[in-house]
Amino acid sequence: MSVNSISAYAAQTAAAAAATAGSNSAAAGNANSQLALTQSDFLQLLVTQMQNQDPTQPTNPSQFINEFSALSEVSGINSMSNSMSTLSSSMSSAQILNGTNLIGHTVIASGNSAGLAAGGSITGAVNVPAGTSALTVQVADASGQLVRTFSVPAQTGITPFTWDGTTNSGSAAPAGTYSFSVTANTNGSPTSLTPELAYQVNSVTLDPTTNSLTLNTNGGSLPLSSVSQVM
Repeated sequence: MSVNSISAYAAQTAAAAAATAGSNSAAAGNANSQLALTQSDFLQLLVTQMQNQDPTQPTNPSQFINEFSALSEVSGINSMSNSMSTLSSSMSSAQILNGTNLIGHTVIASGNSAGLAAGGSITGAVNVPAGTSALTVQVADASGQLVRTFSVPAQTGITPFTWDGTTNSGSAAPAGTYSFSVTANTNGSPTSLTPELAYQVNSVTLDPTTNSLTLNTNGGSLPLSSVSQVM
């Protein structure tokens, strides 16, 4: 086998290892197990080449150095791939640990609907812009029927509000899912604002592909990134 053949073979293996390092940890493990050229194989090829080279035309020593450099590159990339796999596993463990600490807690997160327990209430908040003189919250049931409208004192910044679970007639609203909309009178013009509501965290789910954490709450599934406050 010629020096050029081994060099080309090593270059192909280095490229395969580089592609493996950029994939996820599971794919990296499978790809690494399929690399055809190990250190032992590489050295055996070099020894065989030296034993069968033409004595009158010995191989240039610098070419051997280049081949050893290619082998070192392959080993380094494989080592980096293993390190990335370990780091990914550590991040997953940390995400799960952080998520389990939220179970049983109430979080404030972006959302316009939440579940009302019998005789209960729903707490929320809204980011009020400067220049707001009035703030109105409307509550609708699952069919879209308006059940309650109430005002909240306007203040710039995060403004909390609470629906006590009663209808406009003063009776208790039945348990169920209710949606919220917030309107602000800002500088004389009506402006719709996005509410944030309180949710009870019941469990958490980790996506093994993206390592993103999802909170399973009484108001449905929420991404951890949507949480602005833990109560």
